[in-house]
Amino acid sequence: MAAVAAAAETPVIKVAALSGSLRKGSYNRGLLRSAIQISKESINGMQIEYIDISPLPFLNTDLEVDGTYPPVVEAFRQKIAAVDSILFASPEYNYSVTGPLKNAIDWASRPPSVWADKAAAIVSAGEDFGGGRSQYHLRQIGVYLDLHFINKPEFFLNAFQPPSKFDSDGNLTDAETKEKLKQVLLALQAFTLRLQGKC
Repeated sequence: MAAVAAAAETPVIKVAALSGSLRKGSYNRGLLRSAIQISKESINGMQIEYIDISPLPFLNTDLEVDGTYPPVVEAFRQKIAAVDSILFASPEYNYSVTGPLKNAIDWASRPPSVWADKAAAIVSAGEDFGGGRSQYHLRQIGVYLDLHFINKPEFFLNAFQPPSKFDSDGNLTDAETKEKLKQVLLALQAFTLRLQGKC
């Protein structure tokens, strides 16, 4: 009974998971799938929903009519508005964030912005620096958006250094990496609750 009562008292935070890569088998989408699995199995009080940004049109203010947005854009904005925090999987394209991710960020920043005062974390998988340069650009963008990123732990994964940490479908299989990902989620949970004055 005590365990049930404790579980009932744990605040539940809702997290939107966004991937800068649209490819189904991408390692960055694999990180988000693993994060969702970890949250369900071993983190009490966290619900992560993957939000697909591929249907969003290119940002074009001509699509805004009388202060309204295309239905697919409005649906995306409402999903972001409804969550407590954001988990970005941000691959690195040409030393920066990807076009699809920047496009999604820009749509959700149109007035009224739905990013402000949310906690956020970034994970990335890539070559060499593991997507780190994209993370630093995303943090710069977040300053203007009033997103509050956790500082530690950082998560940069060199996905191409053997042995492979993913299977052929892009699913994360490495236990050590999963544990590092779990620590990011726990830090995001704690920071979100702190920002909300719940801990």
